[in-house]
Amino acid sequence: MVDISSLMSWTRHLRTRRGIQIFSHTTKMFRLHMTPFFQLLQRIFNTLDEFDSKFTFPLVAKTAQTHPDVVRWLCSFPHEIAIHGYKHVRYPFLTAQQQALEFERAIQIFKGMKIPFKGFRAPYNAYSEITMELVEKHKFNWDGGIGFHPNYRHGNNFFKIQLRNKRMSSYTCIPLCEWSDDRLIDSHRLSSEKMANILIHHMKKARQIRGVIMYDLHPIRIGQKKYIQCLNSLLSYANKIDAWVPTVSDAVDYWSKNHQWKGDAPVCCLLTGDIDNFTFFDFIRRI
Repeated sequence: MVDISSLMSWTRHLRTRRGIQIFSHTTKMFRLHMTPFFQLLQRIFNTLDEFDSKFTFPLVAKTAQTHPDVVRWLCSFPHEIAIHGYKHVRYPFLTAQQQALEFERAIQIFKGMKIPFKGFRAPYNAYSEITMELVEKHKFNWDGGIGFHPNYRHGNNFFKIQLRNKRMSSYTCIPLCEWSDDRLIDSHRLSSEKMANILIHHMKKARQIRGVIMYDLHPIRIGQKKYIQCLNSLLSYANKIDAWVPTVSDAVDYWSKNHQWKGDAPVCCLLTGDIDNFTFFDFIRRI
């Protein structure tokens, strides 16, 4: 039997992309996935190792469940995995019950696969008040998507939000730089060098107040041979100024105890990158 409310929610989600956008995006994803995901991640890991830096990967639970071998390999590296929902859909289009089920299914899969997690980021960085309350209910330590809202994205400090019950969230929120790799690449078609210049500019601003800067650099893009130099240049600059580049959980935990960055670093740089699909067929199933 068809769940009418779920079908309506998914239709609203697809309508935001419009037919021609779905076609062009599908073509783009096909080209990107021509490089195996193992290879994309290995390029990223090699660059991170060179600068003793860490990365946090918000991962869609359904994708993890479909590719346990890739997830086991990913977990063998000293980085972090966070929950990026059960499926990649805009939460504000879902009912309260549907959102609750998305959280429960994602958490169940992560626990079943023994994937450690402390953080959450909603697909598309799209939240409703219900979403923010569910992050609280499930006792996540941090959220990495609320900070993309225009009210927060230009800040450089951790913050809490007020929930509907007027209480402040127990979880920490982090401003998310508006210059994601998909905006830099898909919208502006910038070179690796120009991308790095923009990201470094925002790190310099965060450094002025000894703050934090968090980027969203999707492995499917930043791991491409054409764009990996952007990550290299960004980390080279971070290394030059003695920035701290930990996982998000390490940064949140350290700041909450010490109110400064490890090693008295002048700025904390958080590298995150959502993993929505491991293969092109994952993407096709999604749409």
